[in-house]
Amino acid sequence: MKNKPLIITGIIILISFLLILAIPKPQNQQEFETEILAQNLDTPWAMDFLPSDRIIFTERGGDVSIIDNKTIINVGNINSNEISESGLLGIAVDPEFNTNKFIYVYYTGPDGNRISRFTLNEKLENETIILDGIPSAQIHNGGRLKFGPDGKLYATSGDAGEPSLAQDTSSLAGKILRLNKDGSIPLDNPFNNYVYSYGHRNPQGITWNPVTREMYSSEHGQTRNDEINVIVKGGNYGWPIYQGSDSAEGFIKPLIFYQDFTLAPSGIAYHKGSLYVAGLRGSQLRKITLGSDGNTVTGQEEIFSDLGRIREVVEHNGYLYISTSNMDGRGIPKAADDKIIRIKVP
Repeated sequence: MKNKPLIITGIIILISFLLILAIPKPQNQQEFETEILAQNLDTPWAMDFLPSDRIIFTERGGDVSIIDNKTIINVGNINSNEISESGLLGIAVDPEFNTNKFIYVYYTGPDGNRISRFTLNEKLENETIILDGIPSAQIHNGGRLKFGPDGKLYATSGDAGEPSLAQDTSSLAGKILRLNKDGSIPLDNPFNNYVYSYGHRNPQGITWNPVTREMYSSEHGQTRNDEINVIVKGGNYGWPIYQGSDSAEGFIKPLIFYQDFTLAPSGIAYHKGSLYVAGLRGSQLRKITLGSDGNTVTGQEEIFSDLGRIREVVEHNGYLYISTSNMDGRGIPKAADDKIIRIKVP
């Protein structure tokens, strides 16, 4: 049969093709739809959403800008002290923005880290400092700022390079802080001050399950030992006495910790029963699948490990938004870095 060699060759090609399809794809090649919304940025640190789905974001050097249909509009420059990890960090939009036009930022000022409220018209105006004197340093400034489902404003603070401050409930360092929008102390805070939880080294991310209101935080460990924690009011998370797998009565163990590699987690977002964590030194977005109780981990995987350092991840209307941080002095910048990217999660 003259065509037999061609038939055999065709069968071999078909089998080879089917075998290729059967091989699991590397995690970095999963089918995510992505869209670059902004690029050529310098260390975008945090982002939040204005009405009409416009993104407002900070860059650590002091710029505050809005992304409106992929056009970047600068709305202000904060006179922050950018040295190593300090500078302009977190940002949060008031839940009642449509009526009050308030924007809140966390930045390093002359007397430490502070939280200020601005009015956003065409530009940021009328700064009102609502909390000042949060200990600052070149390292461990925390900096995440978000409104919780209870309407209170939450902020993360690092230990500012002085670990003992994290266990001192009268200090604002090494804590998750909780305050009213006007800067006053909520009456139900556990220590009659701004401290909500303590014993933190350098937490840089907070998020909530919108249904159960379970609160989660990401935290940098020392020599690995990075942690993802379930946050409870008044909880002591151990630093500097305990971290990672260490445990003792009176200290809350992490939901998960990393001893085999350094993740250096920053932003964290909750989406469809999973936590998504931005990894800086880990150079990845990490998906952590939670059990139905929200307090157990049933699986995890590394995604988007080809973008370099990832600083922020937020969820909005069913999409994830991430920012790279390759221009922060510790990364290897790629073409058009840094970027803000929208992800459609399958």
